[in-house]
Amino acid sequence: MRILFIGGTGNISAAVSRLLVGRGHELHLLTRGKRDATIPGARSVTADINNPAEIAPLLEAETWDAVVNWIAFRQPDVERDIALFRDRTRQYVFISSATVYQKPPMHPVITESTPLANPHWQYARDKIACELRLNEAFREEAFPVTIVRPSHTYDTVIPLAIGGWEDYSIIARMQQGKQVVVHGDGTSLWTLTHSEDFAKGLAGLLGNPQAVGHAFHITSDEVLSWNQIYGMVAEAADAEARIVHIPSDQIVRLEPSLEGTLLGDKTHSAIFDNTKIRSFVPDYSATIPFREGIRRTLAWFEASPQRMKSSGETDRMLDRLIEAFGRA
Repeated sequence: MRILFIGGTGNISAAVSRLLVGRGHELHLLTRGKRDATIPGARSVTADINNPAEIAPLLEAETWDAVVNWIAFRQPDVERDIALFRDRTRQYVFISSATVYQKPPMHPVITESTPLANPHWQYARDKIACELRLNEAFREEAFPVTIVRPSHTYDTVIPLAIGGWEDYSIIARMQQGKQVVVHGDGTSLWTLTHSEDFAKGLAGLLGNPQAVGHAFHITSDEVLSWNQIYGMVAEAADAEARIVHIPSDQIVRLEPSLEGTLLGDKTHSAIFDNTKIRSFVPDYSATIPFREGIRRTLAWFEASPQRMKSSGETDRMLDRLIEAFGRA
């Protein structure tokens, strides 16, 4: 297949890019060239998708079996894509997010028919708006959209609730014996998915005409408590997780910037029913347990001193939370 990725070198997308190239597909990556990452075998196109004058000459004579946009976040982004790729692709894949699902949830098991509603996070509401517009384009003009909703997917990021991601300081903090914060009592259940597992599901949807008009989430079936997750991260770092439990609403009162990621996401248990992705991609299976995956992630960080970076803000925030909770 001839495939265009808008993006394609990030935490989730790089694994998909490598898998597709390995399967012999002709993969083109449209990026701004700002990330120091290459995908051997992929063809790179450096341009800004938001610059019509720059992008039009590059795409006007091209057609694709599939286009995947990894970096569309707001409705104007998909409006632009509908105009750009109308009649130029057999399938357009919008990378949405599992944060679109109802918060707080009315049922602990999430399916693709779970309502979309998130009053706590603008990011999620923007993704919902994108989905609604794309579904309208599918209904009214047969725009060939497939919606994919990753949940907490990791490879080159540290997937914790408070701290982590691209900031390595949470690992150094654990290794120094400092305390870390876990929301609630740490027993809510969560699903983490390695990017290489996610890649198998997405690759199986590409080029499948029956997937057009549908939405899918693609996750692991492994379910862990947040106490277990922090414990496994600490174990991979040869450290101890010295956990301080603080109620989510109290954390948000002290650090309002965390409302979206906590009350709009990680406060609530997330258990995903993957029946639908398996019905379209019968060989889909997530095979990398978190205990193994997080070791791979820390090895990736530790392979380059430049990756083991921190602005210091995570440490300061955790210290503020722990001090304020101690006073309370």
